[in-house]
Amino acid sequence: MTQGVVTHGIDILLLTLLAGTAITIVRMRSLWAAVMLTGIYSFLGAGWMSILDAPDVAFTEASVGAGISTALMLATLALTSTEMKRPAGSPVIPLLIVSITGAALIYGTLDMPYYGDPNGPIHQHVAPEYLQDSVPTVHGDELSIGIPNVVTSVLASYRGYDTLGETVVIFTAGIGVFLLLRGPQPQKTEEDAG
Repeated sequence: MTQGVVTHGIDILLLTLLAGTAITIVRMRSLWAAVMLTGIYSFLGAGWMSILDAPDVAFTEASVGAGISTALMLATLALTSTEMKRPAGSPVIPLLIVSITGAALIYGTLDMPYYGDPNGPIHQHVAPEYLQDSVPTVHGDELSIGIPNVVTSVLASYRGYDTLGETVVIFTAGIGVFLLLRGPQPQKTEEDAG
């Protein structure tokens, strides 16, 4: 019972810190401080993912969210101003658009099955096939996929093209950021060529 209370206390603390950090980032005027708090938010998110027993997601969030993203945002700040400029227009229309979008997203979740519902569509149609093809039987039959870990078999086999697509998107985004951070290159004139 004591361990459950401690675990719930850590959950509440992490969620409170995540919410407080997010609100602070939104209200921050200094872009440098906002970048630093974004890195802290990513580390808190990685801690939350660790508590949820998702160490692969936690590792990705810590390395990409806190590491690479923070470095890229700091490099971008070196090329721009470190203070946010006041918006010229009224914030009412963007707030209205965000509120409508949020309400539509919440409405879209109302017919979803409850978390962990054994009668949910994913547990009835997709998961049995993944488990049947990934987990070896008691008799030691051959695996149809050849990968004994269920998560790895899903990522490497069933979602192989999706994972390849994500890799291409990340690579393309990295090249784009690299080109933006290089800055403008001097143009050659006809006199330089001749």
